[in-house]
Amino acid sequence: MQRIETTSSLRAQVKAWRKNNKTVAFVPTMGSLHKGHLSLVNKAKELADHVVVSIFVNPLQFDDKADLTAYPRTIDSDIQKLTSIDCDTVFTPSVNVMYPHGMVTHTNVTVPNMDDKLCGLKRPGHFDGVGTVVIKFFNIVQPDLAVFGEKDYQQLFLIKKMVTDLNLAIDIVGSPTFRERNGLAMSSRNQHLSDDEYDRAAEIYQTLQTSKLQLEEGKLSFSEIEKLALTHLQKLNFDPDYIDIRRADDLERAHAGDKNLRILVATGIGKTRLIDNIACNLA
Repeated sequence: MQRIETTSSLRAQVKAWRKNNKTVAFVPTMGSLHKGHLSLVNKAKELADHVVVSIFVNPLQFDDKADLTAYPRTIDSDIQKLTSIDCDTVFTPSVNVMYPHGMVTHTNVTVPNMDDKLCGLKRPGHFDGVGTVVIKFFNIVQPDLAVFGEKDYQQLFLIKKMVTDLNLAIDIVGSPTFRERNGLAMSSRNQHLSDDEYDRAAEIYQTLQTSKLQLEEGKLSFSEIEKLALTHLQKLNFDPDYIDIRRADDLERAHAGDKNLRILVATGIGKTRLIDNIACNLA
């Protein structure tokens, strides 16, 4: 596996692949890789001739400087993991490479209607940072397709909308959430959990499953199901931001008669904030 750190070197490599009529897949990450990330890379390998994985902790998407500082950085371990699954190329740009003129006056990409719902409510500016860095990576890598995990469903929705709105010739592939043995969605933030918190965090997925069952039974309203789930997590000493039933296609509030749904949750446990979601199709 080769490690590339500059935009010009990566573009040269992609150009060489293109000359041989090879397809390119892209998997953006912020490092601290786990099996969930590796599943995205393996998915990309199935779909393209070559795979580029980026590792870049993007300051522009952090609304909390303490969170940015605390975000785990494990580049040596990450490279070993990517090497073990025969990844082609890892792109590890510095902040100066990605934002050579700084971030204060940098052109931003805003996908509308993201800050008024779900994680956007508690993380102002976060999704502008996500959209901006992803469009920059797309312009650098010029991939045929890019693979994103469904765990960050609002992010996946944002990327799909951005690509459609801007007429980008990139296929966006969503990959199912990879879970721990206890059902907890794999996340780089899980390493911040104590043993007790890790065990208790399994209740997040259980709560989602209970809400899905209640939706399928059809005896309670959507708002009643959301309230029951929120109260349940609070009683277990979680600090939930939301648990929402949304239309999967546009992330707007679901109402009676809507069929293609996503149940999404964000909650604090101790000092760690975790997100998860599951699909529910009532058709």
